[in-house]
Amino acid sequence: MNHVAVIGGGAAGLVAAIFAGRAGARVTLFETTKRGGKKIVVSGGGRCNVLPGDVDVRRFVTDSSVNVLRRILASWPLPEQRTFFEDELGVPLSLEPETGKLFPTSNRALDVRDALVAGVERAGVATRFETRVADLQPVAGGWAVTPVGRASEVFGRVVLATGGLSVPKTGSDGFGLDAARALGHRLVAPYPALTPLTASGRPHAGLSGLSLTARLQTPQKKNRIATHDGFLFTHRGYSGPAVLDLSHRTTLARRAGTSQEVAVQWTDRDADAWDAALRAPGAGLVATLVRDALPTRLADTLLSEAGVPLERTRAELTRDERRRLVAALTAYPLPHDGDEGYVKAEVTGGGVPLGDVDPVTLESRHAPGLFLAGELLDAFGPIGGYNFLWAWATGRLAGRGAAAGEPFEEETE
Repeated sequence: MNHVAVIGGGAAGLVAAIFAGRAGARVTLFETTKRGGKKIVVSGGGRCNVLPGDVDVRRFVTDSSVNVLRRILASWPLPEQRTFFEDELGVPLSLEPETGKLFPTSNRALDVRDALVAGVERAGVATRFETRVADLQPVAGGWAVTPVGRASEVFGRVVLATGGLSVPKTGSDGFGLDAARALGHRLVAPYPALTPLTASGRPHAGLSGLSLTARLQTPQKKNRIATHDGFLFTHRGYSGPAVLDLSHRTTLARRAGTSQEVAVQWTDRDADAWDAALRAPGAGLVATLVRDALPTRLADTLLSEAGVPLERTRAELTRDERRRLVAALTAYPLPHDGDEGYVKAEVTGGGVPLGDVDPVTLESRHAPGLFLAGELLDAFGPIGGYNFLWAWATGRLAGRGAAAGEPFEEETE
């Protein structure tokens, strides 16, 4: 019987172990934490956004072939993934209408993790929790897996699902990326993605904790990215889905020695609508008009930065003041020059190119018998369950691929 080692008990690894076990393989799961799935447990504020309510594949980010990405995602469509959780794992999901996200009906992320671990156990998988793998090497007859402080064990095939570098407190230490690189993969340079932005001098620290829905975009015409979602002022900068979903652009720009502008439209009114509102007849205060549309602290900040006195009426507003205020309300240049890095990043960008794996099995093209899943691969999606969708889909493919066929045999001359 093919003996499969699954290294990593996060979202992708747990699903890989379930499907490898179900396919008839003997499976051993290695995981550094006490129970696995730590990123599942802390996701969504402890609620776990299991899946998106709908999927737009165009929102995924990869330096690899988009066609390969689509093929991988199509291997396990969203409705089938939902059925897996609800009917096979016993975790009913509910759609949150205002966000379009699917959460466990219980609103408990622990229920998701525990159901996956129970599924692993039902599949007959041997679990080695609190066991960190220190080394992975191809040997005659398969793969030598060496846990810290223990002797090596040989397995026919290995699923590597250790995650990237994001949220290191959950156990992500980069082992899988280092192993993949050592085994011949030329990685797309990893970087923190879906991470809050920071600004030197903390210009908006006084707005910390204030949240609203805003529209953000990168102004250039080519490869423009736009978001419309929650925006949160933090003590060090900015967060919320609208910020996280385009943060990779700013991170990559800084790595290239340039900068990426981000323009904010604070309300649903565009420049023409605000210009008309400010030109409308009447002696009302400009501040009242802006405060009616925005939280007072933000409204007053924008008025101050635009050089419009709080006592200014619409009738007294000068053309230059109106022009500056409209720009501040609809194309505000968000001041940022850093990010929170991997510590608060939802995912790791970059990783193993999708062209380096068989899209049907996720077996490495450089190291036969090695299968890669989850965050190690060069793809991530926006906030909203997309990255769990990717983890579940790639975990299933890798688990089934590793369980199929004969164990890897090293070529001999």
